[in-house]
Amino acid sequence: MERDNIEDYGFEQNLHEHFAFKIDSGQEPIRIDKFLMNRIENATRNKIQKAAKEGSIRVNDKIVKSSYKVKKNDKIRILFTHPPYENLLNPENIPLNIVYEDVYIIVINKESGMVVHPGHGNYSGTLINALLYHFDNLPNNSSNRPGLVHRIDKDTSGLLVIAKTEISMTLLARQFFKKSIDREYYALVWGDVKDDEGQINAPIGRNPKNRLQMIVYEDIDGGKDAITNYKVIERFGYVTLVSCKLKTGRTHQIRVHMKHIGHTLFNDNRYGGDKILKGTVYTKYKQFVDNCFNLLPRQALHAKTIGFIHPKTNKKISFNSKIPEDMDLVINKWRLYSKHKNL
Repeated sequence: MERDNIEDYGFEQNLHEHFAFKIDSGQEPIRIDKFLMNRIENATRNKIQKAAKEGSIRVNDKIVKSSYKVKKNDKIRILFTHPPYENLLNPENIPLNIVYEDVYIIVINKESGMVVHPGHGNYSGTLINALLYHFDNLPNNSSNRPGLVHRIDKDTSGLLVIAKTEISMTLLARQFFKKSIDREYYALVWGDVKDDEGQINAPIGRNPKNRLQMIVYEDIDGGKDAITNYKVIERFGYVTLVSCKLKTGRTHQIRVHMKHIGHTLFNDNRYGGDKILKGTVYTKYKQFVDNCFNLLPRQALHAKTIGFIHPKTNKKISFNSKIPEDMDLVINKWRLYSKHKNL
């Protein structure tokens, strides 16, 4: 018998919404399993098809098969009997590199590979899980995430400030909203950046063709305002080390902005930086680049400094961190290579 309406089963009240999508008017018909693969991080086709067989995928409040073709204005919901795992926050004994701590704030130097907060496919081992183990009574932000006032990507290393009190949370969040937080990142990017310094002022929004990516939009209607100031630190011919200072804090901002001006981050697999984008393809050079990729199996991006007004003393404080070993090793390899090749 064909299942159609979720109310027929009398268990809607016991289901939890994990994902919801409203399809825009320009969507071409596409199988729902393929559509969801491009919208949900770490989702495989097998997992999506299994969810469909279990009746967990609804379109316009009707259960659909994985072969259903998504149409414009469809409303998709994915429901399970258990709450989203990211809402089940458990303390975990994970070491933290604490740069500074007082009664009001914590400054942490996050290693690459650590997810900041639980999400689809990353339900444990996150910074939040570690914070809950090491600290009691952290305030929740508007998304119910203890202590968090900002975040950096999983494979980006560097400095984060954490709020320990409600007033700290409020005052730090206000500074982020007013764009008065000082943040400097070091990035190794493909290509020889033409200008010694410059500003990228280009709105950023989600890529409608791949929801795991962000893209630059032509106007503010498509995305949110985003401003990155960059400055060349050192040139190595085929790659350049740059400093990026953020005026805004959009998702993947530096990664998207640098790609937008033709300088994708080195080994950024989500945006195509894990391929040889500059230089020849002869064997020795390819071996050199592959060796660099192996030493630095992530995008070459480090949150090096952060500065803000302390929520209690009302004085400006700032923190600086060293470039991590994996990124430093690759920078040195390029430095030696460029001198040898006279690039």
